[in-house]
Amino acid sequence: MNTPLAGIRVLDLSRILAGPWAGQLLADLGADVIKVERPGAGDDTRQWGPPYLKDADGNNTDEAAYYLAANRGKQSITVDITQPEGQALLHKLAANADVVIENYKVGGLKKYRLDYDTLSAINPKIVYCSITGFGQTGPYRERAGYDFMIQGMGGLMSITGERDGQPGAGPQKVGVAVTDIFTGLYATIAIQGALIERGRSGLGQYIDLALFDVQAAVLANQATNYLVGGVTPARMGNAHPNIVPYQAFATQDGFIILAIGNDAQFRKFCTLAKVPELADDPRFATNPARVANREQVCDTVAKLLLQHTAEHWLTQLEAQQVPCGPINNIEQVFNDPQLQARNMRIQVAHPLAGQVELAGNPIHYGRSQLQQSVAPPSLGQHTDSILKSQLGLTDAEIRDLRSKKIID
Repeated sequence: MNTPLAGIRVLDLSRILAGPWAGQLLADLGADVIKVERPGAGDDTRQWGPPYLKDADGNNTDEAAYYLAANRGKQSITVDITQPEGQALLHKLAANADVVIENYKVGGLKKYRLDYDTLSAINPKIVYCSITGFGQTGPYRERAGYDFMIQGMGGLMSITGERDGQPGAGPQKVGVAVTDIFTGLYATIAIQGALIERGRSGLGQYIDLALFDVQAAVLANQATNYLVGGVTPARMGNAHPNIVPYQAFATQDGFIILAIGNDAQFRKFCTLAKVPELADDPRFATNPARVANREQVCDTVAKLLLQHTAEHWLTQLEAQQVPCGPINNIEQVFNDPQLQARNMRIQVAHPLAGQVELAGNPIHYGRSQLQQSVAPPSLGQHTDSILKSQLGLTDAEIRDLRSKKIID
């Protein structure tokens, strides 16, 4: 296939979400990704259910939906890294690899001789990406870090949820582990950058990524609102700190999103709502004025939207190119004809279930292709084939490793 990363070999020693997400993206881009897992157990997320994938007879497998979300396109090999023979297997694989991804605690792989210093001595071209909660330096570097706690420590929960004083107010996490996801994305970007640089220098390098750093970085405009404006952002429910009206509003029969981003769009809305004079009111005419008069603007808009149904407003607003949308549940999302037309709901062959449905990759190249046809592997599915094809082991040698419980 004409995939961008064809020929790149990745050893994915990570588990849970941030590291596996990066490995999955690299696999989608065409890299040959080997997921290294613990014999008998594998990635923790294999057991993070229900729901579990059902086999062809309708019985639960040992593969949770959570695991399936982050491991598409990989090969699975089981290796006991606590054993010297297991370490030796990975040293041989690393000798021909381009990338290693790991998310152990700081220094956690050194005792298993799988740290950067050891592997880069074997293969100076290796790009080695470490993902931790707080990074390899700083006073918190020894702490464990998980998405939920980082959302809290990293400020995201201070700006997510209903305003203080309103019903249901209080810190709220996002419904998806976004810090892990963003870290996986940054890891993918960093790895590809290091591979491009290696083309010039001929050398690999170490990448130090921290969930805490990433969460601070993706505060985006809220971070600069504080750094530039000197005011600490607070929770605002569905409202936007810099744009008005830009939030959820009730209609006669349900909520819609009204996302007016400029004054021309606000004028179109006022015309549709049959109050064109509102767009000339000095309190409403410009976005800075609307931000300054947020309560009055939103109260006025809320009363107007209550006059008609959600379908009425969505039809009218879309026709005039005023940004708006429904609030879908996840079933509605994956049955949406737009997403289906964009191949965001894919079906791939699975060795246990026959077929499994997954969310697709949103990247669409003009010439290149993505590799999306391979389901997340069952535990140790490719152990024998990898040991034979990449390390040249014989059946007898593989049986010996299995008898010693170095592999499953």
